[in-house]
Amino acid sequence: MGNFLTGKAIAVTGAGRGIGRAVALACAAQGAKVVVNDYGVAIDGGQPSSEVADSVVAEIEAAGGVATAVADDVSTMAGGQRIVDTALAQYGRIDGVVCVAGILRERMLFNMSEEEWDPVVATHLKGTFTVFRAAAAVMRRQRYGTLIGFTSGNHQGSVSQANYSAAKGGIISLVRSAALGLHKYGVTANAVAPVAHTRMSAKVPMKLTEIGEPEDVAAFVVYLLSEQAREVTGQVYTVAGPKIAVWAQPSELRSVHVDDGAWTPEKVAEVVPGAVGVDPMPMLARMPTKSA
Repeated sequence: MGNFLTGKAIAVTGAGRGIGRAVALACAAQGAKVVVNDYGVAIDGGQPSSEVADSVVAEIEAAGGVATAVADDVSTMAGGQRIVDTALAQYGRIDGVVCVAGILRERMLFNMSEEEWDPVVATHLKGTFTVFRAAAAVMRRQRYGTLIGFTSGNHQGSVSQANYSAAKGGIISLVRSAALGLHKYGVTANAVAPVAHTRMSAKVPMKLTEIGEPEDVAAFVVYLLSEQAREVTGQVYTVAGPKIAVWAQPSELRSVHVDDGAWTPEKVAEVVPGAVGVDPMPMLARMPTKSA
């Protein structure tokens, strides 16, 4: 047992399998009391069961740790609230939340249905919001806490996962908003973009050249939850096996101003290509050339 998180109460969503499970186990091994949340669904969001959360609690307890299971659906406000309320009821505090829960429903954009869009966005993006919202209300009062969202390198875009990519991009903006809004209350917010062998990474429609294990990601999450990272906020990190990287903050690259304050299509066409140009899209360079 380590002591990075001794005395802390941490809630982890999607903690029944994969990275979420590794995070829950690592937090408990470092001294935290853990709320293990998992709705227990299949990768497409179907067939919920509480057994996976219970099994992780059993693992933690067998190793001498403290944990409790919550099988609520994070895509509902009540579910997010119950996760935080369980930590308060069981442990008297909530020091950090880690939102890993997610599902996939792959389809090309032009074929994607509402039934394939809504549950993915609800689980990833709204599911992060519901837990953040409930935790932030408590952390604001106690003037302390850590929020961690899980994004993906696919926030850059994806061929057949527009729903997933949109949700993951939204999580980054949610994390940055939380970092700004909660900074004066002593609450940090960061995002992690993991690359690890899981049920979900097996569905990525391209070969991953850099990939690790869930335990690599879990070690980094423990760091973000610890006192050693109290000044780290508003950041997006990639963890891919032996590699840890930080993403750049959004910023304007180039700009141009019209002399007389009035743009016309002709003026735009004349000056924008040369003076503003484009920012090449790395993912696009990997795509096949345009078909006829």
